[in-house]
Amino acid sequence: MNPCPVYEKNSKRLFLFFICVLGNTTEIKQIITGKNKTRLCCVSSSNDGQTWSNATDLTESVIGEAVHKWATFGVGPGHGVQLENNRLIIPAYTYYIPYRCCSFPVPFTVYPRALTVYSEDFGQTWHIGKKLQKKSCECEMAEIIDHEGRSHLYCNARHSGGHRCEALSENSGVYFDKPHMASELVEQPSGCQGSVIGFPAPEFIPNNDAESKACGTSLLSPDSQTWLLFMHPTNKSSRRDMGVYLNRSPLHSSGWDKPRIIHRGPSGYSDLAYNVDKDQFSCLMECGKESELEQIAFTTFSLNDVMQIGDKKDKKML
Repeated sequence: MNPCPVYEKNSKRLFLFFICVLGNTTEIKQIITGKNKTRLCCVSSSNDGQTWSNATDLTESVIGEAVHKWATFGVGPGHGVQLENNRLIIPAYTYYIPYRCCSFPVPFTVYPRALTVYSEDFGQTWHIGKKLQKKSCECEMAEIIDHEGRSHLYCNARHSGGHRCEALSENSGVYFDKPHMASELVEQPSGCQGSVIGFPAPEFIPNNDAESKACGTSLLSPDSQTWLLFMHPTNKSSRRDMGVYLNRSPLHSSGWDKPRIIHRGPSGYSDLAYNVDKDQFSCLMECGKESELEQIAFTTFSLNDVMQIGDKKDKKML
């Protein structure tokens, strides 16, 4: 469950993290009983996924004794990232147990917290970072490089409070400072997974509109070499209308544009990728006409398709 790959560019090795759960044990049963039946596992490939290593159970070596305070946990789902300092990042979350009574978690005290699983030695060994100090569940992360060349790790996590949870790490994912709600990013009542990706900020606005061209670089990010894209259902009450949000100023909490809709109708989980050579984005997404579980669709688009210039009303891409 919860597949989450990350590519190590130096050794050209692909790591695929996932979780295994004993039998038919449900997530809610683990949360109520406080008895964790989940294992952290990983396989790797050195030939672009043609063959894979045997699965390795990393639970004891990576999580260790902390697992006894975790009712359950997961990674991603989505993708990991390799930072400019070569650290590998796997986004993860845990349902943390702060208190027990007669071996059971105290009711209504177990909430999810996002964190990282990271490696500083090209994937030979892995460690866990500190939990976000705010309710935050399934998550993805992206590296932001500011204009002084400093790295910031951005976390975007599922939440149930009407908006997504965001946080920044200044130490490559060891811990995140001041998590907060992103007022521009809609979250459904029960939440939904979302995807985020960073990419190099363009040197000019890729738009044919004469007025926009006259603006020159006025719409470019003033503080970052990186822009962000975020993909998620945009309907406030249900998983519908998959949209793509652009952030030209990702170091500011209010930098998100209005979403560009890429699928009208039921929408669910998704994952974004950026092709540097083609300067193009691609995504996988759950979607359908009656249910978001009808199909997994694939589509590609350019930054020009997403740009919101002038009028920020909701726009449809496809």
